[in-house]
Amino acid sequence: MENKKHKLSTRLIHAGVEPDPTTGAIMTPIYQTSTYVQAAPGDHKGYEYARTQNPTRTALQNALANIENGNYGLSFASGMAATDAVARLLMPGDEVIVSNDLYGGTYRIFTKVFANYGIKFHFVSMHDAPTIEQYVNSNTKMIWVETPTNPLLNIIDIEACAAIGKKHNLITVVDNTFASPYLQNPLDWGADIVLHSATKYLGGHSDVVHGALIMKEAALEERLRFIQNSCGAVPGPHDCWLVLRGIKTLHVRMQRHCENGEAIAHYLRSHPKVGKVLWVGFEDHPNHAIAKKQMRDFGGMISFTLKNDSIDAAVEVLKKTQLFSLAESLGGVESLIGHPATMTHASIPREERVKNGLVDSLIRLSVGIEDKDDLIEDLKQAIG
Repeated sequence: MENKKHKLSTRLIHAGVEPDPTTGAIMTPIYQTSTYVQAAPGDHKGYEYARTQNPTRTALQNALANIENGNYGLSFASGMAATDAVARLLMPGDEVIVSNDLYGGTYRIFTKVFANYGIKFHFVSMHDAPTIEQYVNSNTKMIWVETPTNPLLNIIDIEACAAIGKKHNLITVVDNTFASPYLQNPLDWGADIVLHSATKYLGGHSDVVHGALIMKEAALEERLRFIQNSCGAVPGPHDCWLVLRGIKTLHVRMQRHCENGEAIAHYLRSHPKVGKVLWVGFEDHPNHAIAKKQMRDFGGMISFTLKNDSIDAAVEVLKKTQLFSLAESLGGVESLIGHPATMTHASIPREERVKNGLVDSLIRLSVGIEDKDDLIEDLKQAIG
């Protein structure tokens, strides 16, 4: 049985896993059932109905808690379902401070869904974390952080944000999707809730849609578990099994993502047609020192602009790549290329995204684990 004294690479393989008591199977079975037989009313061995609990999901939730250094994990049908559950902690009149560079789906659910229920969201720069305190008032209930951000790879000081949250009795939420638990553990820096689109690095093979929340406090877990069960956005057991399988290789995949990301970032920076290259490993990247403090390495996510800053110029590059597949999402073993302005962040008005730095030619790369030389050659022929 794994424990938190073991190193992360060991825990990623063993966390949440126990041999099947009936057969001794080393891999967690897929409990494909909707209900459970009870010996008598209330005598259900901890399982009664699959929306509420499922043994495969239990194993995954335990694994998630372990690898994020939390006490409790909750699984959801998608990253957005997990986001929705956290937002349901809020009441009409509550206010949230949100990083102004974030995933477009998060922006959409906040502005188009929860804003309709009288919840106010302040989208602000968190580059200098202490400055966000000026937005705190008596109605503020939550601080929402992405770091690194999507797609501009801004680095936000988790510890500083969490300190403000604790000072004002706010819930600090950190979307850790881009970093993964291998590179960053926000609970260690004082965050209250860690969120993942487990579709990405945790699953790692582009074959499952999944979301996760991890926390330390029992009272917070109880509230979120009630929402999980009551609202029902739960994953199926096969999806849970796929994420469990993916977690076992997270460390070896992330090592290669990081190695490839570094090589490609340096290549792009030397390209005459490339404008700005955003990769948190550069020493001159904004808040690089904070990244070094709270991250173990710098990941395989890169964004770059073209000197010809136009959507047409970006599209020409997107059309020519062969190994980098044009697709939404990120974090799989295969390399992906995308155009945030027309894809993942299309829901954000152009004026707002450009003001924040998401210009028309910005291209986002999710660098996979292929041979780095092949990936560089693919970008070389595509950019021209």
